Amino acid sequence: MSTAVDDALWSAIGDPIRRSMIDLLLTGGPGTATSLSERLPVTRQAVSKHLAVLDRVGLIHSAPAGRERHYQVDEAQLARAVAQLTAVGATWDARLRRIKRIAETIERHRADKNGE
Repeated sequence: MSTAVDDALWSAIGDPIRRSMIDLLLTGGPGTATSLSERLPVTRQAVSKHLAVLDRVGLIHSAPAGRERHYQVDEAQLARAVAQLTAVGATWDARLRRIKRIAETIERHRADKNGE
């Protein structure tokens, strides 16, 4: 089964601050831009921009809570990202096994040619 890779999703996940935000939301439950900024080495404004990126790709969703918004991870979208990563990993594992077989074949031919 082939899982198409969503470049926008992986671009969003590629940023270490956004990965930290996802981790914080997964371990601590819903959070606000303010509560996240207190636990990250960036400003509240930067957190808000990162949250917008994560929201745009569907990794998080938010609900109004007074003057703030509470953000939480969309587990279905996160599962989709994990499935994509698993598929990419399997593809690269297969490619590396093929490269290894080719290299071993070349080495055997080289050894046979040199009488080893």
